[in-house]
Amino acid sequence: MEAEKWGRRIRAFRKLKGYTQESFAKDLGVSVSVLGEIERGNREPSKEFIEDVAKSLNVTVEELTPN
Repeated sequence: MEAEKWGRRIRAFRKLKGYTQESFAKDLGVSVSVLGEIERGNREPSKEFIEDVAKSLNVTVEELTPN
């Protein structure tokens, strides 16, 4: 359940900032399949991954955190 919430938030912010999955995965240094699994909620993102996403999207971890 928590993985799904993280995935939805990451996808929403990624799209808001104009990234495609491919370009965002490249920016983060992960494969498109890993990013896709996280966005679909099939994989729980690590704390480090969440921090990298926030930094890349120029948002805080708090903004990215699901309610």
